[in-house]
Amino acid sequence: MRVVIAEDLALLRDGLIRILEAFGFEVVAAVDNGPSVLSALVTHRPDVAVLDVRLPPTFTDEGLQAAIQARAEIPGLPILVLSQHVEQLYARELLSDRAGGVGYLLKDRVSNVAQFVDAVRRVAGGGTVMDPEVVSQLLASRSGAQPLQELTAREREVLGLMAEGRSNAAIAARLFVTEKAVSKHINNIFSKLRMPPSDDDNRRVLAVLTYLNGDDSQLPVSVPGRAPRRAAAGPSLPG
Repeated sequence: MRVVIAEDLALLRDGLIRILEAFGFEVVAAVDNGPSVLSALVTHRPDVAVLDVRLPPTFTDEGLQAAIQARAEIPGLPILVLSQHVEQLYARELLSDRAGGVGYLLKDRVSNVAQFVDAVRRVAGGGTVMDPEVVSQLLASRSGAQPLQELTAREREVLGLMAEGRSNAAIAARLFVTEKAVSKHINNIFSKLRMPPSDDDNRRVLAVLTYLNGDDSQLPVSVPGRAPRRAAAGPSLPG
C-alpha cells in the first residue's frame, strides 16, 4: 500500500515513515512544506495520504488546502489528517466530500501504534476515522442548529460515537447499555435528523458528517432494497 506523508517536523516525519514501513506500507514520498504536497499527491497518486494541517511557509492550513485540491484532481483519494489542531472550516469541506476514505486524528491523542496503523488502513479502504475531540468540536459548533438541538443528551453522545466510526456493539460497550438500546437511540437520531437508518457504518458516518456540515439538502435518501439516491433539491451529495 503506497503512502504520501506531509509533515514538517523531521523527527515525527521519520517516525511515521519507520512505523508505516514496519507494517508493510511503501512510503513513496515524504514532504515537509505546503507547496510540495499537491505535487507529491498528483505525481504519485498514493493509496492513502497522511497529512499535517499546518505546514511551511505560513503554518496555517496548507495541508488541508492541498488535500482538498488533490481530491478535486484525484476523486476519491483517501486522506488521513494528522494534526495538533481542529481547523473546522477546512475540516468540514474535506469531510463533506463523500468520495473516498477520510480521517482526522489529533497528534497528541495518537498514542497507540497499532490503532494508528489500523486507522491508516481503514481510510485507505474507504472508511472514516474521526478523533473524538474533532467530533466534539464539530458537534459543538452546530449545537444551536435545528434539528440537532432536538436530540437528547444521550442521543448526542451516541451521535458522537457514531461519527467516530464505532459499531453498535462498540457504542453499547462504551456506554454500558444493550445493543437494543443503542439501536433505539440511533433510530431516533436518524428520525430527528431526517436521515433514514442504515446498517452501513461508513455511509451513516458520512451522513452524520454531511449534516454537521450544515447542508440538509445533501442528506441521503434511501429506498429499501435499492442504493441510496440523492435528495432531489439542492446540491447533489465517516460506517
